[in-house]
Amino acid sequence: EKQAEDDNSAECSEPGAMDLKFTSSRKHISISVPSKSQAMSPHIKSVDDVVVLGMNLSKFSKPTQFFICVSGVFMFYLIYGYLQELIFSVEGFKPFGWYLTLVQFGFYSIFGLIELQLIQDKRRRIPGKTYMIIAFLTVGTMGLSNTSLGYLNYPTQVIFKCCKLIPVMIGGVFIQGKRYNIVDVSAALCMSLGLIWFTLADSTVAPNFNLTGVVLISLALCADAVIGNVQEKAMKLHNGSNSEMVLYSYSIGFVYILFGLTCTSGLSPAVTFCSKHPVQTYGYAFLFSLTGYFGISFVLALIKIFGALLAVTVTTGRKAMTIVLSFLFFAKPFTLQYVWSGLLVVLGIFLNVYSKNMDKIKLPSLLGLWKKSVEERKSRTLSQTV
Repeated sequence: EKQAEDDNSAECSEPGAMDLKFTSSRKHISISVPSKSQAMSPHIKSVDDVVVLGMNLSKFSKPTQFFICVSGVFMFYLIYGYLQELIFSVEGFKPFGWYLTLVQFGFYSIFGLIELQLIQDKRRRIPGKTYMIIAFLTVGTMGLSNTSLGYLNYPTQVIFKCCKLIPVMIGGVFIQGKRYNIVDVSAALCMSLGLIWFTLADSTVAPNFNLTGVVLISLALCADAVIGNVQEKAMKLHNGSNSEMVLYSYSIGFVYILFGLTCTSGLSPAVTFCSKHPVQTYGYAFLFSLTGYFGISFVLALIKIFGALLAVTVTTGRKAMTIVLSFLFFAKPFTLQYVWSGLLVVLGIFLNVYSKNMDKIKLPSLLGLWKKSVEERKSRTLSQTV
């Protein structure tokens, strides 16, 4: 065997040895795999990429992603809330909340289709049945919320919507099987109670409670608590994109609302009224939908990267900023109730941030502080004795 190996090696060293090996019965195939350091083709996008309005957030660090998403949510939704109240200030428009939702869903579908055409991966990853459920919940949370403004004033609606932190946590337990620690629960309670206390002073200026409006906003709150967890589970399970989620959920929701308005004969009066006031209705509705679409894109990115609880925490904090800005730009009576409730909201935000970074932020325990104080006393007594 050794002699045969020597003969083979000698044969391969001679000229023409490559031809002899090539004609042998054995063929060796080598496959080279590019290393991770090599650049990926620009036509191939990672399945873990999170793209918002053409911007790939996956290239940034986690803190930068959080800052970009929070900035987008605050900027666009502050304009969104102002335009929403401005539309319902048009005399005679209050009964047409569902038609406003129909127009809003139509604009969202167009925006989502345009954005989906701009990205390279146009495949639908999430099943159609899941989108039908998400669309139903989206119709419930946005349609009922818009309609409730016809019966309640804006501060009263904010009071109810500020309470959705706790339903989101309950939905996370039952839908995704999550378990929240005491810090998350405390953060939700502090932010909800603080914002309710904060907006109560504003609602007492012109309270306009109506049982129908209370029922509508309560149902919207329940749907809003469920939809965040369903979206988070669907996007993580099937790795769906934000533009895909917006396009299919709102286009299916548009069909739901159109069918409902047609069956209830509520479409014709709304079209007649809006045709008489096109700028105050369709013009404001376009800007209202555009800012809402940009805002929901950042909210979906928050849900996909950080989870539903943190996304709702950010949107709830945005409501507090809306009230703060109203005090800066409009003259309103001021009481110490706003100070204490604002501090309670800040405490809730801190607890939520601490819960997400418990491994990085080490707060001293009461036992540790007590032991440290005892050691300092002993050392002080020893120094005095010496």
